[in-house]
Amino acid sequence: MAVEVTQVPGWALGLWQGRSVAVTATTFAKRSAAVGWDVLCWIVALLGFLLLRHDLSLSERMWELAIAYTLSAVFLQIAGGFALHLYLGRSRIGSFDEVTTLGSLVAAIAMVLGVIFLVTQQGFSRGVAVAMPALAFLFMAAGRWVFRAAVTDPQLRGARDRRDQSGSRALIYGAGDIGHQVANLVDRAEQPPYRIVGFIDDDPAKGYLRVRGHRVLGRGERVVYLAQAYRADTIILAISAAEPSFIQDLADRLEPHQIRLIVVPPVREMIAGQVQLGQLREFNVADLLGRRPVQTDLSEVSDLICGRRVLVTGAGGSIGSELAAQVHALDPASLVLLDRDESALHAVQLRLYGSGLLDRDDLVLCDIRDLAALHEVFDRHQPEVVLHAAALKHLPMLERFPDEGWKTNVIGTYNVLTCSLEHGVHQFVNVSTDKAADASSVLGRNKRTAERLTAWFALEHDVPYVSVRFGNVLGSRGSVLYAFRAQIERGGPVTVTHPDATRYFMTIPESCELVLQAGAIGDPGDVLVLDMGTPVRIVDVARRLIAESKQQIEIVYTGLRPGEKLHEVLFSGDEHGTVSSHPLISRVAVPALEPSVVLDPCRRGDESELAGVASVSEKGIA
Repeated sequence: MAVEVTQVPGWALGLWQGRSVAVTATTFAKRSAAVGWDVLCWIVALLGFLLLRHDLSLSERMWELAIAYTLSAVFLQIAGGFALHLYLGRSRIGSFDEVTTLGSLVAAIAMVLGVIFLVTQQGFSRGVAVAMPALAFLFMAAGRWVFRAAVTDPQLRGARDRRDQSGSRALIYGAGDIGHQVANLVDRAEQPPYRIVGFIDDDPAKGYLRVRGHRVLGRGERVVYLAQAYRADTIILAISAAEPSFIQDLADRLEPHQIRLIVVPPVREMIAGQVQLGQLREFNVADLLGRRPVQTDLSEVSDLICGRRVLVTGAGGSIGSELAAQVHALDPASLVLLDRDESALHAVQLRLYGSGLLDRDDLVLCDIRDLAALHEVFDRHQPEVVLHAAALKHLPMLERFPDEGWKTNVIGTYNVLTCSLEHGVHQFVNVSTDKAADASSVLGRNKRTAERLTAWFALEHDVPYVSVRFGNVLGSRGSVLYAFRAQIERGGPVTVTHPDATRYFMTIPESCELVLQAGAIGDPGDVLVLDMGTPVRIVDVARRLIAESKQQIEIVYTGLRPGEKLHEVLFSGDEHGTVSSHPLISRVAVPALEPSVVLDPCRRGDESELAGVASVSEKGIA
């Protein structure tokens, strides 16, 4: 049992406590032993060098210089060790980090004292300045290695052997840095959920590698065989940048044999790039989206939002509510939430403020189709930034009721743009969709027209109004994820349009994060296209959700619906994306469209012309 620090002498307590952090007598003894050992190493190095080089036969002057050098080195070793926290528990004893720090300190001491003694002390032995520090470091490192091999590692192994062995037998796929981290976490956990039986890695050079005593048993092509041979019921995929197709293929191979696939979190979810044991989780549908980190320039986004009056339309929807949450966290002067659905406003108020009384002045019940009502809202709240997320988005419904889509997605957008311009809105972001590229549906044509209207307002009046185009949002209301889960809860079947149909997917938080980033960097009239990663087969999403449900659910193919594409695209055939200041955002120009064309009832019937690029009323964008 550890003895409390109060039993350590008072003078020592002040030395070792550092930042008022108490230490036990055991820790005090270990750290004191480290200091004593390093001091002894300098003395032994001196005697060893002089014995080998001079057989201890030195003049009195040379003895004086050698002893002075050693005492100086000892002083600098102790002072430097404390300054670098080497003796204050900065690194585990015998670890690579500790030895690296120790080597850097000894090298610095050798350089400083070597220069001083060789320049100022005539007759000083160059051999002492060169060989003695190297010998001292060798003895210091050797002592730490012996301590770790004889004391620390056996203690860890003994603790590991004594722990509960009920955890799942697991193979770790990936013997790189992440694999090392996972093995270290499992070995050190009090009650680890896994028992590591070995590693798998596709690098032939690692065929004989051992990680914390665990062998690399083979390559990934033999994963099922190795799992069965070593009675492992779990594979931990310790590759943080694995491609979605690779993960899906691995899951498909393991699933028939009831072998669980556990994945490490993507880099953006790690803490300082380090894996936490509690973050390991079963492979789920979000892993199909890719593992790229989304990095936002917080200074740019903060400049867009902080201290400004912000209006979010469609604030009760999946995108709108997440945008509202992210804006709220950036400390705007005011945040006005507008929606025509009172229940949706109730939900977003609960999320942001913990209250659902619908009594706040910044909660606005309004339909963007009503221009007069919108003017009243803008008059009252005077927004400086507008994030326009209100839309009708269900493709088959809009195919049946195209007029409703037109009224909300086109006329509604025109109304919000008009109010924004007349009330001096500084920045406007129109949330669009990948269906606007090579539009083949009512929804796509609606959104294409809205993009072109936004471009016209921006270029005609030289204001930073932009559109942001991205694909399906995983988990939003009405998304395939939402529909598939509902079908699974009913016991199936799960309906998929086509076995080869693919879509771009993003999570709600990352899509909204990039919407704000795009709004901060866009130029007037830009359509900013978010990098959606690799397209994902819809049937793979369905299979993953079925696997997560642990049920036997049938998949039924229903065929593509009117206006639906087999594969979505992010750019039309004649569009060419150019780079922006953000690596995950491209910019593209769309031809501007005068509002008079949109409002002309004689032109209303030919919506395809309005959405296209050949209208006589287009304003080209340079």
